[in-house]
Amino acid sequence: MSEWIEIGTLAEIPRLGSRIVQTPDGDIALFRTSSDAVFALRDRCPHKQGPLSQGIIHGNTVTCPLHNWEIDLSSGEALPPDEGCTNTFATRVENGVVLMNLTTS
Repeated sequence: MSEWIEIGTLAEIPRLGSRIVQTPDGDIALFRTSSDAVFALRDRCPHKQGPLSQGIIHGNTVTCPLHNWEIDLSSGEALPPDEGCTNTFATRVENGVVLMNLTTS
C-alpha cells in the first residue's frame, strides 16, 4: 500500500538545496536539482550517518558533508570506490506541488 503525502510547493525547496521532512521513522531529505528534479533520501549517509541534507548537490548526486562520500540521488547508492546505500522514497511534482511516498524503495 502506498502512502503519498503532500510536502509543499516546489518553490519551497531551494534549487540545489534540500528540505527536511520529519517522520516517526527518521528524517527524510528532499533534494531539488538545477533541473528541478526532486529526490528523497533517508537523511543519513551510509558511511557514518552524516546529514545528507547538509551536503552539496551536483548533477544527480549529493556529497556528504562529513567525509565527501557521493550518493546517487535516484538510487541512494554510494558512488565508487565507496560502497553503501541509504533508503530512497518516490517523489512526484503535480502542478508545482511536491508529493512523496513514505514507502521506502
